[in-house]
Amino acid sequence: MKLNLPAGATVLDAVVASGLQAEGGFGVFGKRVSGHTRLRDGDRVEIYRRLAEDPKEARRRRARRRR
Repeated sequence: MKLNLPAGATVLDAVVASGLQAEGGFGVFGKRVSGHTRLRDGDRVEIYRRLAEDPKEARRRRARRRR
């Protein structure tokens, strides 16, 4: 989704303008940033969701079930 924002807009401004729910963190081109980070022209804002469960625990549980 492309958005046109005013100069000096932040990551949080972009998330609010997008109308998407943001429960986790944010990133710009794969680098974790805060919501107060100022955006530059062409930045790709990413919204990270919280993990449903610990990946290591999920792997252990699957391994136990396979035995």
